[in-house]
Amino acid sequence: MYDLIIIGGGPAGMSAAIYAARYGLNLLLIERTAVGGQMNLTATIENYPGFDEPVSGYVLGSKMLAQVEHLGVEVKYTEVIELSLKEDIKKIKTEDGVFEAKTVILSMGASPKKLGINGENKFLGRGVSYCGTCDAPLFKDKVVAAIGGGDTALEESIILAQHAKKVYLVHRRDQFRGQKFLLDQVKKTENIEILYNRIPVEIAGNKMVESIILESKTDKKLEKYDVSGVFVFIGYKPNTDLIKEQIELDENGFILTKNNVETNLKGVFAAGDIISKTMKQIVLAAADGAFASFLAFQYLQKLK
Repeated sequence: MYDLIIIGGGPAGMSAAIYAARYGLNLLLIERTAVGGQMNLTATIENYPGFDEPVSGYVLGSKMLAQVEHLGVEVKYTEVIELSLKEDIKKIKTEDGVFEAKTVILSMGASPKKLGINGENKFLGRGVSYCGTCDAPLFKDKVVAAIGGGDTALEESIILAQHAKKVYLVHRRDQFRGQKFLLDQVKKTENIEILYNRIPVEIAGNKMVESIILESKTDKKLEKYDVSGVFVFIGYKPNTDLIKEQIELDENGFILTKNNVETNLKGVFAAGDIISKTMKQIVLAAADGAFASFLAFQYLQKLK
């Protein structure tokens, strides 16, 4: 029986583990594949405190893991198959057996929706990105393409335009579904060119992204644009399939919380990108994890 089980080894989960260990909790961190989460998809991180030089997501994740292990946290790499969270004793069924705990922190994250076109996976971290706020400075004075039609695409295009020489904003429709004031701001930004009614069909290059091929919906012609980066902003899919019958979710499947990290179930907390919130950043996920552990510790104290 554990005091706390943390599911997910991204920055939220590892931060939660660090704080929980310092509270003296008997805990287990479960990760499906490799720790780091979406950080592992980022070649260069420049906005995480404590690094005066850019650091890769893999290196940052490895440093977090080293700190977790230094504190003696038990880390188990296995697939979670089923969760029973409504009772006082929470049960986590995995490929390696069933584990029980008095509290649980859900930090399974969210996965960016992909275009599903040729070259997207090949150039991941080599010009293909899903976070303009994270990677825009890497494309200073370069030409990039941003794909999407919602608020995120509009907001991130504006951020990209502050660094890139030119931004092609590609949308498959003739109207944006994002907020009008954001669209107005995009239209006022001189180095953003909107390409309506176009569908990305291929990302090309040698070692790095060199171009994107778009198909016009009006005449089906293919158009090639020379770009150094392709930013995809078509949404995120939260990893909440295992809990959707137990935890309250928003219309997009993200966990609804109060006090930032408390779910609708007693003793069950959430942290990181799996939460319904407007901004997703490594530093914010880490903060969620720290606070979730603090509230889990308080919950356990009351049980005593």
